[in-house]
Amino acid sequence: MNKNTSNKQNRFALREHITGADIRQLRKDLSMTQIELASFLRCSKRTVENWESRPYPITGPIVTLFEILLRDPDLVSYYKIPDTSYRLRLHYMHDDMVCSIIDVNELQRKVRVRNYTDNPLLRAFGVNTEPDYSDYEEFLESRCFPKSRDKMKLELKRLGLPFYDPIMIIEKTGGRVEGDRFHIRIEHMTGGE
Repeated sequence: MNKNTSNKQNRFALREHITGADIRQLRKDLSMTQIELASFLRCSKRTVENWESRPYPITGPIVTLFEILLRDPDLVSYYKIPDTSYRLRLHYMHDDMVCSIIDVNELQRKVRVRNYTDNPLLRAFGVNTEPDYSDYEEFLESRCFPKSRDKMKLELKRLGLPFYDPIMIIEKTGGRVEGDRFHIRIEHMTGGE
């Protein structure tokens, strides 16, 4: 490889560095506290404090994240998990990536979904962005063994469950199905509908 070619590779229109004042201003533009920005960036509040108070240039991956957020501040609201008034929340995950958040009001049979990926193969309901309760029930059954399974009573006994209930099964198994890397984390909310 000649020297001229290697200089043209991996060049990006990004700053070389940013300042503490830049980070502080971006944080204020995003209406975030230091704790909220630290949570979003997956770092400590102390790290954000250090960046903001640094009198010398800041380099590293934060520069790229800074540029991305500067150009598209809506990313923060895209990734923010909304509050819910429903009592049941399911986090549909692929490894450690949140793909969909499903809020459920079982009494009124209402379902709300928020997808955190554009890839329908990773979403809980695929291309369906407004599932109904029947779609939700089908989804639950798809994440545990079918009701018609041979020796279902033995499997329920092994799990310590008195009867077939997809939510109870998912609470025991994490919604894991052999052959894929998805799982479900269930959160029971206090109060709400």
